[in-house]
Amino acid sequence: MNKKWLCYTGFVFFIFALASCADIELLKKQEEAGRLVGEAYMSQNDYTAALNELLKAERTYTKDPHLHNDLGLVYMAKDQLLLAIEHFIKAVELKPDYAPARNNLGTAYLAMKNWDSAIICFKEVSKDLLYATPHYPLTNLGWAYYNKKEFALAEQFYREALKIDPNYPIALRGLGLTYLAIGKPRDAVNFFEKAAKYSRFPELFHDLAGTYAILKEYNKAVLFYRKVIDIAPESQLAVEARKEIARIQKEHLK
Repeated sequence: MNKKWLCYTGFVFFIFALASCADIELLKKQEEAGRLVGEAYMSQNDYTAALNELLKAERTYTKDPHLHNDLGLVYMAKDQLLLAIEHFIKAVELKPDYAPARNNLGTAYLAMKNWDSAIICFKEVSKDLLYATPHYPLTNLGWAYYNKKEFALAEQFYREALKIDPNYPIALRGLGLTYLAIGKPRDAVNFFEKAAKYSRFPELFHDLAGTYAILKEYNKAVLFYRKVIDIAPESQLAVEARKEIARIQKEHLK
């Protein structure tokens, strides 16, 4: 074969390769622009608009792990957990060291009450020495083991989380729930009280009220049930709180 022809065909192939790379880079830039618009909508809690932009970006370029992580978060916000899990898995497959996506995958498994799959994810994340908030996966491990009724392991992971951030209210509450489950309400109330110094959410005050009722400190129980009502007056917890206040006042505070 003519050497000139070989050189020519090689040159043509090189040109096509350059063009192909340029096309891919253009698609990446278009996808990234769409993803950023989607993330802007996410920051405004407009998940429908965010999903629309992210799906358009996915049609442009499908191999961006950050895009799949965003899609997973939007589907979680829209309570579409199976779709969320699908995209978090894609994100991790594309970037195995993508710890936030793996942590989000574990969180989706928690929401599905798939405790064992969640534990696998969070253990992987907790091994990542570069992960910026290691107390999050440790706390999630505590919650998974708590729901499996493996309370010794739940306590272990909650305490590991609190070594990193002693004031993290989710871990403090989790440890309180663990002590309540093993019959230590006085220890439980101490951790609930500490959590209440750093966060105000109705579930925590409901826990405090119920634990004070167990300890027969009824005035404190009523106080915290009333806080539940103040914070979330239309919630199911508020309905339960009103019933408990009426019961305590009738039976114990005559």
